Amino acid sequence: MSTNFFENQDAARRNTKRLVLLFCLAVVAIAGMLYLLAVLLTGVERPDPNAGQMVLSPLWWQPDLAAGVAIATLIVVGGGSLYKIAQLRGGGAVIAEALGGALIPPGTRNADERRLLNVVEEMAIASGTPTPPVYLLSDEEGINAFAAGFAPGDAVIGVTRGCVQRLSRDELQGVIAHEFSHILSGDMGLNIRLMGVIHGILIIGIIGYFLLRSSLYSGSSRRSSNRGNSGMVIVAAGLGLMVIGFLGTFFGNLIKASVSRQREFLADASAVQFTRNPDGIAGALKEIGGFEGGSILASPNAPEASHLFFSQGLRGGLQMLFATHPPLEERIRRLDPNWQGGSRPARAHAVRAAPMGTAGFAAGGSAADGSATRGSSVGSSAIEQVGQPSAEHIAYAAALVEGLPPAVADAAREPYGARAVIYALLINREDEPRNRQLEQLARFGEAGIDHETRRLLPEIERLEARYRLPLIDIAFPALCALSADQYQAFKTNLRALVVADEKIELFEWVLQRMVFTHLRPHFERVKPPRIRHTSLRKLSEPCAVVLSILAHAGSSSEASIRTAFETGASQLSGIDIALLPRERAGLRELDRALGTLAEADPTARQQLLMACAACVASDREVTQAEGELVRAIADGIGCPMPPLLPGQPLC
Repeated sequence: MSTNFFENQDAARRNTKRLVLLFCLAVVAIAGMLYLLAVLLTGVERPDPNAGQMVLSPLWWQPDLAAGVAIATLIVVGGGSLYKIAQLRGGGAVIAEALGGALIPPGTRNADERRLLNVVEEMAIASGTPTPPVYLLSDEEGINAFAAGFAPGDAVIGVTRGCVQRLSRDELQGVIAHEFSHILSGDMGLNIRLMGVIHGILIIGIIGYFLLRSSLYSGSSRRSSNRGNSGMVIVAAGLGLMVIGFLGTFFGNLIKASVSRQREFLADASAVQFTRNPDGIAGALKEIGGFEGGSILASPNAPEASHLFFSQGLRGGLQMLFATHPPLEERIRRLDPNWQGGSRPARAHAVRAAPMGTAGFAAGGSAADGSATRGSSVGSSAIEQVGQPSAEHIAYAAALVEGLPPAVADAAREPYGARAVIYALLINREDEPRNRQLEQLARFGEAGIDHETRRLLPEIERLEARYRLPLIDIAFPALCALSADQYQAFKTNLRALVVADEKIELFEWVLQRMVFTHLRPHFERVKPPRIRHTSLRKLSEPCAVVLSILAHAGSSSEASIRTAFETGASQLSGIDIALLPRERAGLRELDRALGTLAEADPTARQQLLMACAACVASDREVTQAEGELVRAIADGIGCPMPPLLPGQPLC
């Protein structure tokens, strides 16, 4: 059972194709049933030799009727699916709010909420993704959670009140690690498409229900036999459509179950790999089994989102026929082979663990300075761990968060302060450009933002460089809470600060690229990249741009630049590329190149990242700036890369 990020991405693509095929088969079956219903309801007048008169009888093959039914089915089912997908275009936040979730303020002081957000922050930093906003389903006592969105940049995590209050920190971490697996593996986009598909199939039954209801309500007003006959036809049509809708829903749920069940086993396995603590997620599942409310959700919208949940969210005998999750007992046994059955006695409340730090991790650790104390991560290359962080990464992330000055951490977790934190990261240390930047904020920034930026500057300038990208990740949920006008002003000011010294440094590009890559989908309509290239053979130019920039950024002499480029290019088998001069390999060219390379399939992107790592590591030394640049390139092509641990090879 592989947990390789690139293989999981390929599996998600195959499942999407499978979903399209199953949807087409379902539409064909529904059209066939609707055609039979139309034949039975309409019929044709033909002479009856026995009765000697004209009678209505079915004519089983009517090409014009078949074509009309097929077109109508495509319009209704396809239109219903497209409508639902368009409705969900807002990403995970739309789903979370439909289920009754409310956004937890990033700067919350509530102990349970703060503990949850700390776990999510640590997992996000360890994964190399922006911290997703977290929604609390405060009316749900069942123990459950979900991740929803099209991509890591617009993902949200939803957690029930029962989950927050009843689970220990290790158990909560296991649940969140499971949900991050769905974020990293590409399952989320597939799950939203599933919601659209099922809704389209449901439309037939909904139409039947309204036909039947309207005919029954208006039946008492009919007097003539002709009206009575037409009323009976409408009633029969309504009943027939409801039956077909029920069958369509049944098959739709089977599709949902067939796509989802195996992915849950993979997410459980990934959660154990992330935390190296099977007792965490197994304990959460045992707690569900021992709790009277289990993992059931009361929201009326829970059925359409049932495949998103951590555990089975619906009850009832029919639900078990097409359960979206494997049986609880089977999941527990895979995690804990020595489990003898039976459920853990329900706890009155969750066992509290240390709110921060590395003490809560069962395996692997991190010293206060961020160096890994033990574990396999240092032995594995950073590129191999794209999309699959380890316990050492989580411990490293926890140490980073704990090491942040309280004033900076608090500011990053609320919208006003988060903007000041990002601005402060860009403030130049030289007097002249620094004064221009602060003047820009004083004239065009939000009221008082220049003073807030000045207040945070000393603390941020004392931070080690390894804190910079995690600080951006922590600030992300607060930035997502900006209004549309605030976002536009923030974007304008950020770009003005970058160009204030009339040149763009690599870190300035990295920060701007990572912030807007993930923030834009929350405020602007951004189409996710489509896979257009199955290899890098036709992408030699963007590959040359990426490797040339890396070679120039990490080396000073012409010989070392050429060596670095050729070392990276040697990883791109079958592609002939040449080193570009600095003037043809700038940051604008890099932006365009990443946009094109994001449309390559996962295997091709993996090959590119291996080439990038080989290029940077050719001199056997990876600087902080080089590591940040490689992470920004990986992020730009949709490959979340965990932070580089001390002593860990890049490739």
